[in-house]
Amino acid sequence: MNKNPLWKTLLVLAALFLGGVYAIPNLYPDDYAVQISGARGAIEVTDRELSRAESALQAANISYRDAELDDRSITLRFDTNEDQLAAQPRIKQALGDDYVVALNLLPTTPEWLAGMGASPMKLGLDLRGGVHFLLEVDLAKALEQNLEIAVGEIKTNLREERIRYRRINHSQSGLITLTFREADERDAAYDLVRREFGEYEINTFDSEADGYGVRMQLSEARLREIEDYAVSQNLSTLRNRVNELGVAEPLVQRQGRGRIIVQLPGVQDTAAAKRVLGATANLEFRLEATPDASSVSTEQHEFRSSERTAILEKDIIITGSSVANASQSFDENGTPQVNIKLDGNGGKKMYRVTVNAVQRRMAVLFVEHKERTRYVTSADGQQEIRKDRYVEKGIISLATIQSPLGSDFRITGLDSVPEASELALLLRSGALAAPIYFVEERTIGPSLGQKNIEAGMLSMGLGFGLVLMFMLVYYRVFGIVANVALAGNVVILISIMSLLSATLTLPGIAGIVLTVGMAVDANVLIYERIREELRNGLPPQSAIHAGYDRAFVSIFDANITTLIAAIILFAVGTGPVKGFAVTLSIGILTSMFTAIIVTRVLVNMIYGGRRITTVAIGGIKESAA
Repeated sequence: MNKNPLWKTLLVLAALFLGGVYAIPNLYPDDYAVQISGARGAIEVTDRELSRAESALQAANISYRDAELDDRSITLRFDTNEDQLAAQPRIKQALGDDYVVALNLLPTTPEWLAGMGASPMKLGLDLRGGVHFLLEVDLAKALEQNLEIAVGEIKTNLREERIRYRRINHSQSGLITLTFREADERDAAYDLVRREFGEYEINTFDSEADGYGVRMQLSEARLREIEDYAVSQNLSTLRNRVNELGVAEPLVQRQGRGRIIVQLPGVQDTAAAKRVLGATANLEFRLEATPDASSVSTEQHEFRSSERTAILEKDIIITGSSVANASQSFDENGTPQVNIKLDGNGGKKMYRVTVNAVQRRMAVLFVEHKERTRYVTSADGQQEIRKDRYVEKGIISLATIQSPLGSDFRITGLDSVPEASELALLLRSGALAAPIYFVEERTIGPSLGQKNIEAGMLSMGLGFGLVLMFMLVYYRVFGIVANVALAGNVVILISIMSLLSATLTLPGIAGIVLTVGMAVDANVLIYERIREELRNGLPPQSAIHAGYDRAFVSIFDANITTLIAAIILFAVGTGPVKGFAVTLSIGILTSMFTAIIVTRVLVNMIYGGRRITTVAIGGIKESAA
């Protein structure tokens, strides 16, 4: 009785062995690193950039361990977090604004383990291994964009109604001023804007300098609504971009009036994350100006991929905010392109403009809001960092309109596949309602992270140690079996979380501790059932068999109810709550496996297949009555 089938023994050994292999990478600490990549997908990094970065570090007397160069980025590894933090601004100063210089933490898993697909668990920001960004929304630009769109619509409406005007201006206070030569033109315009722009406070005026005019003033409440919309829309867009990056348990939330916090635990490529999060990647569709366009405001823009220029009308047909979907593909010549689909309103605007512009050329203008970093020397001789904000615009394509356009487009003229993929990602995740700028970037400091790790490991170690001691003292041989199974449970749990790329947080550690307690509870139920059967007169072999069989139902019911609660927590919770639920769910399944199957295999290896009269359980040797 109580003999192990071969398949069950092999299953237990395989589970413990594989669990150990895939849990090993968590013993290797991460390296502090700085990653360098192009600010756009088309910008490459070469040995020249690596040499400039190394020269900057040597001049600042900052040492690094090694450097790696691949097709898309440069990675410099450092021994300490202090060296990493000191190196970033120096490298940024040496390379300029065409490159993203980002902080990172890189795994040091041996190649033989990595080749098997083994990797360490990602640690949450409350432990170590993530990046923290503080972004500022340009609220003044949000208002300016809103006013520019309103001015464009006013001009279109006035032209359609054949109402002539002298000038249309707007200010940062939310005021739009329209001036006319004749009073009847002013009065017609007044009636039009009152009908179409109800959110403005509108009145007329007469002036010797400006003639007849109309003032349109946004109320304070409306100004605040525009700001709130800009922040809310940027929040939504950033969340979509983070989801596209595949980050586990991110935090994207508003801070104050116009700032947003983004925390990305476990990110492996912070340079790419910073580039994707910070890019506006907005588009403007504009008509090319005609030779006789003296009555239309125009601008000259350069092409992004060449030194050619073109003169475009200032009026914007639509922007990237009208894009409903975008995907990267190739044209018939194998050149990368982006297929975009407009929303209903954007499609209508596009058709309304292009139906009267067949055989004219339309430009796709790529718009980026950037920061230029300057280092200046103050009066006391100290170097200070100054950041200047500017807008960079470049024409992606300029194509002839063959027929009225609707909701589907193809954007060509992109330099590379990575640039096309990145542009499609940004457009697909949504356009930013206003530019955003990085105010702060940092990894979680080693003191906070290390204290959290030490506190979590101490709690887990104390809980685990006390449980092991109790089981060993109280259940003797069966306690040894339970302790082996508990250790196996933790190893298998960690290996599964590593394979699933789960993010470990302090609540996750609490879930592991709770799992250990639940696994012990299952063993206690089994062992007490065995003791009860022994006291009822069953032989030891029969008592062991009955103890496992009859305790199974109670163990299964208890674990299933806890698993249901964990699933509900995962469904309705966010952030750390989800992390706790994931750890608890996996732990329930592994604890049932180790508490029921692993311990039974071990007990059968000790007592099974032979005649026994006593078993060491419960602090004394229990025997049949």
